Amino acid sequence: MAEQPKKDFEVTLSDEEWRQKLNPAQYQVLRHHGTERAGSSPLDKKYDPGVYYCAGCGQPLFEAATKYNSRSGWPSFYEPIEGAVETETDRSHFMVRTEAHCSKCGGHLGHVFDDGPKPTGLRYCMNGLSLDFHADETAPEAETGSGEAEKPTGGGA
Repeated sequence: MAEQPKKDFEVTLSDEEWRQKLNPAQYQVLRHHGTERAGSSPLDKKYDPGVYYCAGCGQPLFEAATKYNSRSGWPSFYEPIEGAVETETDRSHFMVRTEAHCSKCGGHLGHVFDDGPKPTGLRYCMNGLSLDFHADETAPEAETGSGEAEKPTGGGA
């Protein structure tokens, strides 16, 4: 299998800098596409108002209003903040899935599935270790774009 070319992200640190910035569990998830055990994140059952940020670089990723109980054991959202999350095909573990990562630092967040609620029909199934919740905050306005979210196409992102 040919490797995909690596994207240049706005936040780029050396491996040693990432190890110093993140705790070992966060490092494994964000930098090496790890997955935390289902039900292990306290963020899974948190439904307070606020904003979920990337634990790697601090970029706002999800508004709490888009979070819902998917009963998967991982924090789940139906829509990210515009431009905050990018996706690519993940062919690891003998399956094909849609991997979600932070658009600013490339940190692995989780996966996207097409079994979510309206209005998008998507489930952004995120590792709590990848997220940093800030209660009672509101997401900053998107710097670019029309302010309207793009309509999802197909069954996934």
